[in-house]
Amino acid sequence: MAHPPERTIRIAGLPSVTALFQRDPDRVLRFFYEDRMVPLVGEFCAYMARVRRPYRMVDTEELARIAGTVLHGGIVAVAEPQPIRSFDLAEAHRWARSGRALFILDGVSNSHNLGAIARTLAFFGFKYLVISDHPAQAGLSDSAYRVAEGGLDYLQVLKATSLPDALRRLRRDYRVVGTALGCGVPLETLTQDPRPVALVLGNEEEGLPAATLAACETIVTLPGSGQVQSLNVSATAAILAYALRPRPEAARPVRRLTPAKEKPKRAVPRKHAR
Repeated sequence: MAHPPERTIRIAGLPSVTALFQRDPDRVLRFFYEDRMVPLVGEFCAYMARVRRPYRMVDTEELARIAGTVLHGGIVAVAEPQPIRSFDLAEAHRWARSGRALFILDGVSNSHNLGAIARTLAFFGFKYLVISDHPAQAGLSDSAYRVAEGGLDYLQVLKATSLPDALRRLRRDYRVVGTALGCGVPLETLTQDPRPVALVLGNEEEGLPAATLAACETIVTLPGSGQVQSLNVSATAAILAYALRPRPEAARPVRRLTPAKEKPKRAVPRKHAR
């Protein structure tokens, strides 16, 4: 079941707009750009003309009004939001066969952090991002898309309800790992399990709720120098995403057939000269 999205979303910045046109151009409803972007937007304008949807060049002030921010990068697409489907454990069972880690956010409230995490996951080749129904959890807002730099269009975002129960059921296929300060195991131990990791990241201030932590099999902690209490959640996600990134399967050695030994040729006696 898809969760009802907002009516429209404003996607700003060349990387984000480019990813949208490349991945799902049908979502673009209106398109605006500054004159300095003219050399870069020809294909986008041609598409909008072909499907008969409005697009035009506007000045900086009007573009800021359309975008809702001055941080628009000279280009804005007004689009239908990406649909967020419900997290399905049967689907997750199939994903686990690939061996890829699964990232889950439970109460990550800052949309910039959500966007940064999405950018990291897309960079390393992950395909899915699960967000919980925690009341503080950020959704797919304008700012999340802007910070993601196109990453959200390369991820399938799903929403999980009753996350602690879902995590307990997920253990069949994944090693469910929470993150917390000072009470977890080293990162290196996460590789010592045949199941891929389902990594759960929590709220920037309060961390993971107690019920979510209790549903995790393992807690991991990134040790620091102690000079600063903790990392930003998006920085933590980046370190763990690098450690858990999908790796290409090692190329299978080419089986070389050993040629059969040739039988020595019989010497042909020369005829004696007459």
